[in-house]
Amino acid sequence: MKTHISYEEARRLACEAACPVGTERLPLECCFGRVLAQTVTAQADVPAFDRSPYDGYAFRSVDSQRAGSERPVVLRILEAISAGEVSHCPVAEGTAVRVLTGAPIPAGADAVVKQEDAPSDGESVSLFRPARAGENIVRAGEDVRAGTVLAGAGEIIDPALAGVLAAQRVGEPLVYERARVGLITTGSELLDLTQAPEPGKIVDTSRYTLAGALEALGCTTVWIGWAGDRVEEIAALIQRGLKSCDALVITGGVSVGDYDLTPDAMERGGVEILFRGVDFKPGMACAYGRGEGKLVCALSGNPAAALTNFYAVAAPALRRLRGITNYLPQELELTLAQGYPKPSRMTRLLRGRLRLAGGRTELELPADQGNAVLTSAVGCDAIAVVPAGSGPLEKGTCLKGFLL
Repeated sequence: MKTHISYEEARRLACEAACPVGTERLPLECCFGRVLAQTVTAQADVPAFDRSPYDGYAFRSVDSQRAGSERPVVLRILEAISAGEVSHCPVAEGTAVRVLTGAPIPAGADAVVKQEDAPSDGESVSLFRPARAGENIVRAGEDVRAGTVLAGAGEIIDPALAGVLAAQRVGEPLVYERARVGLITTGSELLDLTQAPEPGKIVDTSRYTLAGALEALGCTTVWIGWAGDRVEEIAALIQRGLKSCDALVITGGVSVGDYDLTPDAMERGGVEILFRGVDFKPGMACAYGRGEGKLVCALSGNPAAALTNFYAVAAPALRRLRGITNYLPQELELTLAQGYPKPSRMTRLLRGRLRLAGGRTELELPADQGNAVLTSAVGCDAIAVVPAGSGPLEKGTCLKGFLL
């Protein structure tokens, strides 16, 4: 077991312990946000035929070469076709076909003029300038060519990819199952929000904070339960969670106090602890392990500290659990919109909100970044990484960070 390691090493170890879940086939309409578990290669061109992007007229470009503003070329209209219809009149010399948006280009035609640029009396259409071959035509395969790899395993099915799959008639793609992550909270001081207040007791906010973080990550949260400060209770919940879930998240009892019993309970519940403690603030106290081949993340009982550790270490591992290929957070350079007055003996993770200012990305820092100040995490979408040994930071300091 390792202790007090860097968050990069902690993240690596956690990701290695997270094995992707199984796969299933689902109707495409049920796959939004799911992770693709197959490579999809285009079987057909998209669009499948040359078509018109406008309401207008299809004709032979060669017939328009003598057209001018003073001497228009007049073409006889053979018919009109709309999207979903097919022309039955090949375009010959001196003729045109009226086409509506999306209609196939008739045989013989190689150009389209917009209707607003070509006056018509219903029987004929006038062209006032020469057209080039291919003008205003969407060619077959312009969006997708048959044989093109459209998506690979590990990609999230977003609205655009869903449309791409539909165009290829992939009605039941192979996707990774939705990861089930069990959630356990510990501590005799906790009350559920439905219980009446009691002296010395606090509401179990971690349950709802981390459930929200898991759902936002694309996981299904499974509430395993609450345990007081007894090793046997915590171990029993861990064993129950390992049987029914793909991973576990536990809060509380991971520091070094008399009632910090979670690591002992993890071992009693059959979990091999990989590391304890990560060298950053807030969220340093933690214990990560593996039981029955499943990742177990034990975080601080302080909700804000637990959430910071979750974003930095647990979230990438849980993205890998979901089957996502690019599971590491997207890194970027951030400029502090305000100064930060405290020195940082160890690596410090600053929560904040991104904004664009003067062509650069700035991070707005909440007033208080304390371990127990959960309100400072509301609306945050990025974390700046302050290197160990840094002194107070001035406004405009440039730091590396990552998106949440």
